Amino acid sequence: MSDTVRVRVVIPCRNEAGYIERCLLSLVAADRAGMHVEAWVCDGLSDDGTVAMIDRIAAEHPWIRRVDNPARTTPHAMNIGLRPGGYDVGIILGAHAEVDPAFLQENVRLLAAHPEAGCVGGIIENVYTDATSRRIGAAMGHPFGVGGAHFRTGRKEGEVDTVAFGAYRREVFEEVGYFDERLVRNQDDEFNYRVTQAGWKIRLSPRIRSRYYVRASYSRLFRQYWQYGFWKVYVNKLHGGITTVRQLVPALWVAGLLLGWTVALLHPVLAFAYATGVSFYLFAAMVSAIRAAVVPHDAPGVLFAFLVLHFSYGLGYLQGLWQLVVLSRDPGVDDQRSSR
Repeated sequence: MSDTVRVRVVIPCRNEAGYIERCLLSLVAADRAGMHVEAWVCDGLSDDGTVAMIDRIAAEHPWIRRVDNPARTTPHAMNIGLRPGGYDVGIILGAHAEVDPAFLQENVRLLAAHPEAGCVGGIIENVYTDATSRRIGAAMGHPFGVGGAHFRTGRKEGEVDTVAFGAYRREVFEEVGYFDERLVRNQDDEFNYRVTQAGWKIRLSPRIRSRYYVRASYSRLFRQYWQYGFWKVYVNKLHGGITTVRQLVPALWVAGLLLGWTVALLHPVLAFAYATGVSFYLFAAMVSAIRAAVVPHDAPGVLFAFLVLHFSYGLGYLQGLWQLVVLSRDPGVDDQRSSR
């Protein structure tokens, strides 16, 4: 990299009036010494006051700009910001996020220290807006809830298979292309899979830190993770195989839960095995919820969030298998609209 590193931060955004100002002001407060930084907010035609907020901040800080995203999907927004040249490092950031003052510096430093790394990222700290979001955030930050998503749990430093809010070398896009615009969910996981398949490494560092305002609705959490499961099947279909083994666990669990009781009727031994499996899961979930809860009385809510995470992802994955694999269909208009 040159002495003055050119960094472009791309922020997909639509109707984020409650969050975009804090996101952009955190970038304004970040250490940008030795860099030429520009932030592109790729807005999906917001109609809630978001545009006025972006334009007001951009007028005060000309290195921030708004770009329209008529397609209104996340991968289109990412590509609108990343396809034009003029940068050395491209960073994807969520409109719900705020970055630490050292965020930009640590990303660039880690890329410079590891030339084999095509992408680096850090730890997401959940920010709770109410008791429900606190409980959901606790579940999303615990290994029982999200498995090996180390950028959420913060339990690993070094090489990983994916990160959130990744910082990519420009050469990566020149080699493997851009985000798949057919994927309205899981586009970052799919892209990171192509990055590692091309021989690049992805590294995680706890010194790269950001905060994320957690969704405060169990119903929204259900829709979000149902979509993750459904679209993961489409990613597998595109690549002709399973990209990560851990993605199968929720689907196998839900399939076993839904079908196991019929098998249990065949013999007492099978019934005992089924009951034992369900009991073991619930026991592990309860213990994990108690450990993850910020305050003791949050444990039941964390437990419920675990159930929502696993069941919605597994159910979405199974529906994806039926629709996309068994029936050999592609995602329909309704599937794409539900994810915008």
